[in-house]
Amino acid sequence: MATKKRSLSCDNGEQDGRLLAHKQLKADGKRHVAALILARGGSKGIPQKNIKTLAGIPLLGWVLRAAADSDVFDSIWVSTDHDEIEKVAKSWGAKVHRRSPEVSKDSSTSLETIREFLEQRKEVEVVCNIQATSPCLHPSHLKDALKMITEERFDSVFSVVRRHHFRWKEVKKGSGESTTPLNLNPAKRPRRQDWDGELCENGSFYFTTREQVEKDLLQGGKRAYYEMKPEYSVDIDVDIDWPVAEQRVLRYGYFGQATPEVVRLMFCNVSGCLTDGRILLSASGEEMVSINARDTSGICMLQNEGVEVVLLTSDLDPVPQSLADSLAKRTGRKVMQVGKEPLDDLKPIVEQKKLDWKDVAYMGNDKRDVKCLNLAGMSAVPKDAPVVAINAAKYTCQNCGGMGAIREFAEHILLQKEKAKAQMSSTASTVSTCNPEKLQN
Repeated sequence: MATKKRSLSCDNGEQDGRLLAHKQLKADGKRHVAALILARGGSKGIPQKNIKTLAGIPLLGWVLRAAADSDVFDSIWVSTDHDEIEKVAKSWGAKVHRRSPEVSKDSSTSLETIREFLEQRKEVEVVCNIQATSPCLHPSHLKDALKMITEERFDSVFSVVRRHHFRWKEVKKGSGESTTPLNLNPAKRPRRQDWDGELCENGSFYFTTREQVEKDLLQGGKRAYYEMKPEYSVDIDVDIDWPVAEQRVLRYGYFGQATPEVVRLMFCNVSGCLTDGRILLSASGEEMVSINARDTSGICMLQNEGVEVVLLTSDLDPVPQSLADSLAKRTGRKVMQVGKEPLDDLKPIVEQKKLDWKDVAYMGNDKRDVKCLNLAGMSAVPKDAPVVAINAAKYTCQNCGGMGAIREFAEHILLQKEKAKAQMSSTASTVSTCNPEKLQN
């Protein structure tokens, strides 16, 4: 992915501060670098925005996953004043900084909250403020930007995006004042392709040293920007942004280190996923379950793409053998019964097929599924699953169990597979163009 990085001029009188910052190196030449996501509970535009589900994942989860997989942070923190946000943060492996009431007001600034965090975490020497509302952030963005701090000796690096907007001076309504252009000559309007545009902060992340924060600066000292492509620059402030962001994330979001194209096997619970969990009784005492045709078509879609699907029933919530046989015939898939801990029964199958768990997709809907949901390369739960399962899954469906959730997850798996193929094709093309000898060898 091509990105552009440029340095900005240094503020007068800040040279000494930069030298001090570079003297803070540890014996091994490294400084403690922390990621900090500010997630206050009192969102005005979208209630509970930071933990609202976006494309199957809590908004906060997108940036936490990117931060963790970048493998450049010594610690990853979420600063919050809200209990539910704390639970979600911890479920994604982050540490939690409970901010004080003084920096939890509507009028509180990001800089004030970051300063409070650093006052309590003396070991942190470089902090990256990552915005929770930037769900298309990728690990590579953070890796490349941090190199500008650690290798090129910048004091602050922030993300920008290039915009091609012509700006005009705002005038008060009814004043009769004529507006004037701010960044163009109307007599010589440039074509888009003839104009480089302007760099605007996209708010995705801000790296800075402790010394700059102590000077009340988030972008101080020797500054640089990190240019991100427009497709990765997504911000969410009001409700109308949400569906647009969701579509962007499905196409350009970071879905983890597991390569979706290698998913070969999917385990899926019958009760609560393929069905709504109910067993219907007829007047004659016959037992029945209801299956959504969209879900069975989703299973067929996966089968056509070479993904083996195994349906699971539990001895804790048994499906009568006659129903299991009917399900197997109807779906064309094997139905097997698992015990109280499904992982114990499924591990031998994965090993027998000589697969890794990153090659496995798992769909569950209860507490007993948590270990499998965590272990599988791709995992999902229906919308109506309990919180403990939702927190463990990598994807939360918009549909409930028995109402199209399996079809939705199947489409998600295949979409990620297509994305991975496109990325591999792009990478191969780049290598072929830039390094032809490598391919010949």
